[in-house]
Amino acid sequence: MSKRDYYEVLGVSKDASKDELKKAYRKLARKYHPDVNNEPDASEKFKEAKEAYEVLGDEQKRAQYDQFGHAGPQSQGFGGGFGGAEDFGGFGDIFDMFFGGGGRRRDPNAPRQGADLQYTMTLEFEEAIFGKETDIQIPREETCETCDGSGAKPGTDPKTCSHCEGTGQLNMEQNTPFGRVVNKRVCHYCQGTGKIIPDKCNTCGGAGKVKKRKKIHITIPAGIDEGQQIRVSGQGEPGANGGPPGDLYVVAQIKPHEFYDREGDHIFCEMPITFTQAALGDEIEIPTVHGKVKLKVPAGTQTGKTFRLKGKGAPNVRGYGHGDQHVKIRVVTPTNLTDRQQEILREFNDISGNQPTDEQHGTFFQRVKRAFKGE
Repeated sequence: MSKRDYYEVLGVSKDASKDELKKAYRKLARKYHPDVNNEPDASEKFKEAKEAYEVLGDEQKRAQYDQFGHAGPQSQGFGGGFGGAEDFGGFGDIFDMFFGGGGRRRDPNAPRQGADLQYTMTLEFEEAIFGKETDIQIPREETCETCDGSGAKPGTDPKTCSHCEGTGQLNMEQNTPFGRVVNKRVCHYCQGTGKIIPDKCNTCGGAGKVKKRKKIHITIPAGIDEGQQIRVSGQGEPGANGGPPGDLYVVAQIKPHEFYDREGDHIFCEMPITFTQAALGDEIEIPTVHGKVKLKVPAGTQTGKTFRLKGKGAPNVRGYGHGDQHVKIRVVTPTNLTDRQQEILREFNDISGNQPTDEQHGTFFQRVKRAFKGE
């Protein structure tokens, strides 16, 4: 089954800004997140939206996608439009053909840094606001304790490969129209390591590494937002030949909240009030992540009016203060009125002359009246 266009998945145009992409993704995440939607296809739609945002939200990946689509280049630098360097036996082989194999090769036994790891952590809304300390367990490769990473059975040592003499490469001579050239290939006897292990370690099978689950204590900073990541230095895969380990990147995935929405450091909510409170004004309680606060609603407040609670939003993850909470008022029309309530409302309607009297919309209602009179 072919993938849908990422812009179509998010429901945005191809010139959509970063903010538009983020808003579109958040809307879909709230709708299809498995924790809030039990429909059979909700999980797949959530994954589809997440994949689309991960590509379009990254400038480099988006540029590649815009140019190549889903079949875009997966490698960096060369190889994108040519099926990768491996199709030619490696770019080193091409240079060898024309320059006699004079290119410098990396020492297969030189220290190499370990690979980085990524871990996605799902956080509750409040956990992302206030941060937390927790332990996580990640599967990763560890140096084999039995052989200390050598891959050889205790009491034995790896031997230098006699075929490549420890270089990890074999020279293949061939005649071409340009003359005799030397083409270098990875040594298939030692797999490019430059060493042979006659007696392999029974624990790791000669790999020098074993898979284990590692417990790591991490601190989630207050104010972390969706998609942001924490770098834990030195907690990635171990290095090779004495090289340093890679790093661990913990990516935040935040569950949607039933009452609050968040955009950056600002929090948004909708507060229902009665039409009596809207007409006469009132002081109401507003829930915030920092506790309840009082809000004065002035008389004549209309649906859609927004109030700002300064400093009641999320803390900035870099320590630059707090965002605000924005409260949007929604006036609720009553239903199932008693006879007495209906009587009072009819009396109010008669006194009002059966016309809207809101001064805020006086000019608009005057235009409506003139339209009825044919002015």
